[in-house]
Amino acid sequence: MNGKIVALDELARISETLRAAGKKLVLTNGCFDLLHVGHVRYLAAARTLGDALAVAVNGDASVQALKGRGRPLNRENDRVEVVAALESVDHVVVFAEVCVTGVIEAVRPAVYAKGGDYTADTLDAEERAALGRSGAEIRIIPFEQGYSTTRVIHQMHGA
Repeated sequence: MNGKIVALDELARISETLRAAGKKLVLTNGCFDLLHVGHVRYLAAARTLGDALAVAVNGDASVQALKGRGRPLNRENDRVEVVAALESVDHVVVFAEVCVTGVIEAVRPAVYAKGGDYTADTLDAEERAALGRSGAEIRIIPFEQGYSTTRVIHQMHGA
């Protein structure tokens, strides 16, 4: 197994160690069901915001709750392994919930990155509150137009 894939308690310890050394952990999250160049560019940009990048990947049940029947296309263990293989990614953790609030509270990142399809105002209210309590800076990375997993699926089905 890839050494980048960690449990939540281990990621929390890593974050604390970085913070104590005056370094910044960047946290982002997502389903990453079909990895495409938009994801790769987004994660590379997120990595530049701090000293290490942690990616919280939605577990299978939460992807289905978010995206609907037939998703995820790839199981969580496969999605996590693919994300961990990226050079820009330092740590990967799976989370079962629909919202990443528990991960934010445990890890207390210095920076929280989201793609440009979000704004600070459209983030989940509980997630925003947890970020505020942890003192995390919220950074929105410009959206890569033309890239989405849903678009790829529609293309595959001839829609």
